[in-house]
Amino acid sequence: MFEQLGLAIALMLAWVGEVSLFGARALRDAFRPPFELEEITRQIYDIGWRSAPLIFMSGVAVGVVLSMHTRASLERFGAVSMIPAGLAIAMIRETGPLTAGLLLSGRVGAGIGAELGAMKVTEQIDALEATAVDSFKYLAVTRIVACIIAVPLLTTLMDFAGIFGGFLAEHAASGMTFRLYFQRSFLFIGFDDFIPATLKTAVFGFIIGTVASYLGFTTSQGTEGVGRASTRSVVVASILIILADVVLVRAIFFLFPRTK
Repeated sequence: MFEQLGLAIALMLAWVGEVSLFGARALRDAFRPPFELEEITRQIYDIGWRSAPLIFMSGVAVGVVLSMHTRASLERFGAVSMIPAGLAIAMIRETGPLTAGLLLSGRVGAGIGAELGAMKVTEQIDALEATAVDSFKYLAVTRIVACIIAVPLLTTLMDFAGIFGGFLAEHAASGMTFRLYFQRSFLFIGFDDFIPATLKTAVFGFIIGTVASYLGFTTSQGTEGVGRASTRSVVVASILIILADVVLVRAIFFLFPRTK
């Protein structure tokens, strides 16, 4: 039993090492020409623009739910006027970034894993190599860079969609005006709240792009392997995002004491 446990731990650590080397190579190649700007732009469009409706609608729904729960709690203490500020702080500091990261690990991670996995099993990646194209740089690096750029932008959309959803709920409950709601929302929010929380999602984007690309590049066993790569991309990226969030929040508290 202990031998099997030790073997499982060794295999897991070996897999983590392989993914880490894959990501480190991608970061290194991202700063080396050719930069494949056209492909990066196309990937940003696919990852960012096409994910925007999902992020916006999810943000509005999260904002409405948070507003209703916050109202139910603060009414007990006669602090209803603090609902906009409380919701904005919650969305910008943690709820928005983490929710956006998990949603994108599902939509984007699964898509990249399935796309690259299908190219692997149908030997399209080998065909690119045969035409003297660096398949790693053209397929993996461009997607990882696009994720790093797109996820913070989508997180910003999620934050403001959540605040807007909170306004809709509060306007329906108390008739608060749009101007007053947003004045109160940003009463206690500064750039040292918004910037660290948003920039940490670039790490989420790196995790999503790296894990999905690695699993796509290492796909085997035909179409069954493609489905497995897609599923594992979502599961592994989601777990790593949650673990990374714990570390990054602690780092933000250390570097930006005011955010505590």
